[in-house]
Amino acid sequence: MRFLTCCYQPDSPPCLAVWLESGWFQLEGCRDFSDWLRQTPAEREQRLRTARPITPTVYLPPVLTPPSIRDFYAFEAHVRNARRRRGQEMPPEWYQLPAFYFSNPASLLGHEQPLRKPPDTEQLDYELELAVIIGTEGGDWNLQEAEAAIAGFTIMNDWSARDIQQLEMRIGLGPAKAKDFATSLGPWVVTPDELARWREPDPQRGSRWRLPMRAWVNNILLSEGNAGDMHWTFAELIAHASRNTRLRIGDVIGSGTVGTGCLLEQAEGTHRWLQPGDIVELEIEGIGHLRNPIVSAD
Repeated sequence: MRFLTCCYQPDSPPCLAVWLESGWFQLEGCRDFSDWLRQTPAEREQRLRTARPITPTVYLPPVLTPPSIRDFYAFEAHVRNARRRRGQEMPPEWYQLPAFYFSNPASLLGHEQPLRKPPDTEQLDYELELAVIIGTEGGDWNLQEAEAAIAGFTIMNDWSARDIQQLEMRIGLGPAKAKDFATSLGPWVVTPDELARWREPDPQRGSRWRLPMRAWVNNILLSEGNAGDMHWTFAELIAHASRNTRLRIGDVIGSGTVGTGCLLEQAEGTHRWLQPGDIVELEIEGIGHLRNPIVSAD
């Protein structure tokens, strides 16, 4: 199934729609995907029976305000490429446990929503990522429980201010202001069953989803990769995130950037840093396209 958080008019309140054979249908009583996840099976059946056709005009993040956003660092190629640009080697600790940082649930963007370029950065970058939405509450999960907690997949763009990030990382804490100004999620959520043909089971470590990933800036293809290249599986990421704490319905878990999935990794002179007027479009096969124009903060 596919679920879209949207507005059917520019000034209407948010609502949740499901894709059925003939288009989008509004699910009464649900503002976003997390509301649907909290419904009982009987309530879901009732809402599907009474769903009415809708034409979305504004696309919103699948979960309007997630309880938390954990963004991991799961692609070895990205870590290696980015550290090479800074003259650094791969840290051996990266292979010992999956690392993440907390992003800002209050600064989410949906499909086609404009990104206001922070005025204090000259090195604005995109990051092509796959993300999952947690569909149940719990903690200290094993790998099987962790994978079963995945309610849906979506595309993530972890916007980054590289010059600010460089300063923060020299301090040894962060990233913080280099990231928390915006994260894009969308265009909708796809449930795991819809991606079954890309799924590669691994009983020892958890499934891999071999989904091709691409990114364009102003219709120029700059990034290509595959979600199946994650060193750490989503089961491993979620199990690690749940250790000694609890995850909640609507939590977002990001994969981290796929190899070549940002300007930082490109060869010198490939493309300038992002500026107002640019349009960044991310694609993950089986999910869709997530597109955002960049505008001035004025």
